Amino acid sequence: MKHLQFVLVLAIAVNVWECGDAKFGERGEMSPRRRRCYDGSLPKRLKKRERKLLLDGSSGGEVCHRLYPRVSCCPTRRAAYQILHRRDPRIFSTNNTECGRLLEEIKCARCSPNAQVLFHSLDMDKMPHREPDLPRLCQNFCREFYYTCRGHIPELFQADVDEFCQYYGRRDASLCFPDFQRKQSHHQDSNYLGDEKIEEISRKHKHNCYCAQEVLSGLRQPVAVVHCGDGSQRLFVLEREGIVRILNHNLELIKEPFLDIHKIVQSGLKGGDERGLLSLAFHPNYKKNGKLYVSYTTNQERWAIGPHDHILRVVEYTVSRKNPNQVDTRTVRVLMEVAELHRKHLGGQLLFSPDGLLHIILGDGMITLDDMEEMDGLSDFTGSVLRVDIDTDSCASPYSIPRSNPYFNSTNQPPEIFAHGLHDPGRCAVDRLQSDNGSLVILCTDASGRNTTAGRILEITKGGDYENEPSAYDLHSSGGAPPVGGFIYRGCQSRRLYGSYVFGDKNGNLRILQKSTSSTSASGEEWQEKALCLGSADSCGTMLVGHILGFGEDELGEVYILASSKSMVQSHSGKLYKLVDPKRPYTPKECQHQVEPPELLMTACSRHCKNGRCTPTGKCCCNPSWEGQFCRVAKCEPACRNGGVCVEPNKCLCKSGYSGNQCEKSERGMPNDQENGGIVDHIIDMTSYLLDLTKYVV
Repeated sequence: MKHLQFVLVLAIAVNVWECGDAKFGERGEMSPRRRRCYDGSLPKRLKKRERKLLLDGSSGGEVCHRLYPRVSCCPTRRAAYQILHRRDPRIFSTNNTECGRLLEEIKCARCSPNAQVLFHSLDMDKMPHREPDLPRLCQNFCREFYYTCRGHIPELFQADVDEFCQYYGRRDASLCFPDFQRKQSHHQDSNYLGDEKIEEISRKHKHNCYCAQEVLSGLRQPVAVVHCGDGSQRLFVLEREGIVRILNHNLELIKEPFLDIHKIVQSGLKGGDERGLLSLAFHPNYKKNGKLYVSYTTNQERWAIGPHDHILRVVEYTVSRKNPNQVDTRTVRVLMEVAELHRKHLGGQLLFSPDGLLHIILGDGMITLDDMEEMDGLSDFTGSVLRVDIDTDSCASPYSIPRSNPYFNSTNQPPEIFAHGLHDPGRCAVDRLQSDNGSLVILCTDASGRNTTAGRILEITKGGDYENEPSAYDLHSSGGAPPVGGFIYRGCQSRRLYGSYVFGDKNGNLRILQKSTSSTSASGEEWQEKALCLGSADSCGTMLVGHILGFGEDELGEVYILASSKSMVQSHSGKLYKLVDPKRPYTPKECQHQVEPPELLMTACSRHCKNGRCTPTGKCCCNPSWEGQFCRVAKCEPACRNGGVCVEPNKCLCKSGYSGNQCEKSERGMPNDQENGGIVDHIIDMTSYLLDLTKYVV
């Protein structure tokens, strides 16, 4: 009897050993199944010395040993190495770091002590065409894998996320991959810095300063940072030489540029030379129409009569239908051109108001009275805020060129002068809170005069004359450095910064403007200026170095700073910083927003408009000699005769027996109305004509 009890206890102990640490899934339940490897063999429990040797190895298989350190189906380095390097290259090949990390984890599923359950199940037996290299995935991991790797392994992701995870994911409460505890990524929902990093900074901070956390380095003269508002939480960094780069929601740089027009952009490297790529603005309905607007300086097509140094051009582009991270440069359309004499006080910023109107902000260009007399008409638009209605269905020749002003060229109706009297606008910003309420508040930093570095803050309103009207706030002296405009902070990460206007100057000093809490402050002014303290490298980990080139804002309202080395010779010294409040707690739930992956442009106009361009409202405007709803019908002027068909602009496909540009000539030498051939000849001619037409169409 004692022997029987001993045997029962031993059997129970073996069963407990096999089922121990069976699964850490989404619900953390233990699996009652016996663990088996992919081929049905038993997994091996590794001893401490074996685990240490495997983890210290450099053969490449240590990834799997870290995931399954105690019980594994890959007990040797060779087995783990084969698992990592002998998988299907169609699926397990990518250059993306984040996607590659997930793929390595999936490869290691063959080393799982539960591999037989992960790769063989009743659901999989019913799916004979299911990809055998993928285990049964947990739903959360499946969606993360889909959104991270969809753009890098298109052969695998042919369906939407729901269909993909229904096909490859777990359908019940059984075991699924990953069957180990994963470290969650803090960048999945939004582009916030990791909370552990912020907590470490907070412990070092003993004062009320903020931190400028370095996000990206190696930029070539960055000038602006914008977002497109499509829910993808991407950041677009503009470099002066004519290149726009993308940071994804994880603040990782995408290798291929979003836009590269450096061959047509005229830029300067000397201090004070403002030429180059100036601004980028996305249409408010960009997610559907894919329209974006760019301003830059160029010296191409010197159309202006008289002396000028360069041309400031505003153009429209459309994003590529095949890649949401690239612009289709063939869709360029020039909206406006202005000839300018000097290389300072250019302005050129573009921004949209809540009503969808495009605002173009121009500086005074350092124009003097002598310049105005020599270049008659040049001063009509300098130092102005122009407003243009982009959302129009009109395909008529957009505008006539106003020849009365040889220094201004426009391809739409002449723009409205919204305000004027600006000198050197150093970036303007729209208050996103007021925009949500339907009102428009534009704050701009500007020079107080044409030949002074003293700064002022302007609140731009329609009809404003800022040559004579008082400014909203006159800035204090900052050592002769011109101001650089920023943003009204409407983010969620810092409560004490909310509602403050964050700006700076080119010497690297950051400041904020806050509205007085009472109607009349002690100084009698509505705004109060304060210095924005930045912590040192010891307390923040990184420190803003150099002079400020510009500011940026992401979809969540967080503020970014662009800076560069004071030595302009170091062309790749530009850096991007994120303004962080180290006193904040862990990221609140209300600050987290689900990332929406960028979608392909799928409007009817973008898919079918072949010989024309799409307006922002979705109408196909045809090129000359094309017509029809989507510009697929060619026009011949004069029209084809004697049954000919217009197959290309001004090219007719004639029936047999006729020739000429309009099929007006008869090859039989008789007048067209006197040809009385037999019915058989007509049938033969028509058949031959239809065959020729069919060949052409095919």
